[in-house]
Formats: sequence, C-alpha cells, structure tokens
Amino acid sequence: MKNIFHVKTIILISFGCLFLSLLPPIKPVSSRSNSWGETLVSEQIAQNLNFGQHFQELGVEGSIIIAELNGDRLWQHNPQRNQTAFPTASTFKILNSLIALETGVIPNELAVLTWDGIPRTIPTWNRDLNLKEAFKISAVWFYQVLARRIGYERMQQWITQVGYGNQNIGTAEEIDQFWLQGNLQVTPQQQVQFLRRLYENDLPFSEQTLSRVKEIMIYEQTPNYTIRGKTGWFGYGNESLQNIGWFVGYVETENNAYFFATNIDVNKQEDGAARIELTRRCLQDMGVL
Repeated sequence: MKNIFHVKTIILISFGCLFLSLLPPIKPVSSRSNSWGETLVSEQIAQNLNFGQHFQELGVEGSIIIAELNGDRLWQHNPQRNQTAFPTASTFKILNSLIALETGVIPNELAVLTWDGIPRTIPTWNRDLNLKEAFKISAVWFYQVLARRIGYERMQQWITQVGYGNQNIGTAEEIDQFWLQGNLQVTPQQQVQFLRRLYENDLPFSEQTLSRVKEIMIYEQTPNYTIRGKTGWFGYGNESLQNIGWFVGYVETENNAYFFATNIDVNKQEDGAARIELTRRCLQDMGVL
C-alpha cells in the first residue's frame, strides 16, 4: 500500500510540474517610487519618433516628454534634458491653485481678488481677477497674494507632502517669489509624473479641489479631445538670465490620456509661441490630435 501511495504522489507531482511549465511566464509587477519625483513607472517603454525635426524647424533647443496612461508608453526628445531640473516658473500655478483652494485662502475658482492698482507690464493683469481668469492669463500678482495668504510654513508642508520637484521654497521672505526666482525647480519627467497623479486624483487634496483645478486648466476642448495645461516662462523680461519656457499638461481622448512636458530655451520673443507649437506637432505625429 505504501508503495502504491508513493507512486501516486510521484505521478501527481510530475503532472503538476508539467502543467506549471506550460503556463506563460509571470510578469513582474511594476512598482512606482514612493516619490513620483524620482522615477518613471517601470513598465514605461521609450517610443521615439522624430520629434527633433520640429525643434530644428522652429529653431529652438529643448526637450519634450509624453507619457501614455493606458499602456504606459513613453515618447521623448532629448532624454537627458528631461531629467534635468529647471525653475518651475508659472507651471507652479497648478499646485499653487490646489493649495490655495484646499486651505481655503480662496473659496472657489470664481472668487475675485481686488487689483492693488499697481500697473504691471502685461495690461490684462491690471484689473480685478478671479482664480479662473488669473490662471488663464498667468497673472503673477494674483498668485503672489495667494502665496502670502497660504504662508511660508503651510506652503512648505504642502509642497513636501506632494513631493513636488526639489521642494525648495527659499526663505520666509521669498514666499511670493520662490517660483519666480528659481528656488523651486522640477524636471520635465517630474512634471509628467505630477500631472498623472493629478489626473488620477492621487494627490493629497479633496476631489472638489482637484476637480476645480482641472476645470481651470482647460486650454482647448474639441469633440475629440481636451487639452489641460499651463505655460511657464522663467526669466521673462530679464535678459541677464537664461530664459526657460514650459508647456505642461495632458490631453484626454475618448479612451486614453497623454501627459506632456515641453521645455525650451527662450532666446527670442517668438520662442514663447514655439512651446505650444512644438507640443501640438509632436502630439499630431502620434495621432493624438
């Protein structure tokens, strides 16, 4: 009886091993870094199109990175630059808006702040504005008021909690200048990671706050896609600094989303428009627009 039992056991084990050998290999589960500012999703695969031709045609130096939601594919030009930190400039207005709404220093996107009467170089800034308008025209004074209301300690706590860029906001005296002076820096890769977290409601803010900021971020809306984004221009009007231009955001289509960060050297006024044109051309190459 014992011999029969051993034979049956051996047969069962052998059959089990044969069955397992016929199964497809198990793919390792991908993992995200605890800080999205450190690494990309590990399963993302670089997919290179000839984006460089657009930079050459427009006469600008820079980079672009585009990451897909479904499938986690990645397209980019100038990967080294995409891992290099640059001043956030006005792209920080996305996070500044989230923090301002969450802390209640401004109640909603339609609440108005009164212009202080000091003329600025951009005429459209010189009036009372609400959050939605201020975001669209990138009104610096408006966001400086929000930053002062948030305060240094709360601002630092939120930026640290989010893990945004290098998390450097300078001193308490620089509370309304740190994103303009270059203290706070972020890589294009980190911009994309932050935007994906925003899209997936994976940031430490209420759904209402996230929804309101997504609404004010709408840049273009068509029956086929919606672009949400924000431009930025570090060193605007200061020729002693190397001016850096940003266009960051994401495109939502019916079945997918694409997160992008375009970063260029701005050497002439026309380069400002090139930030957006570059992004559109690359997305068109991909068939997204």
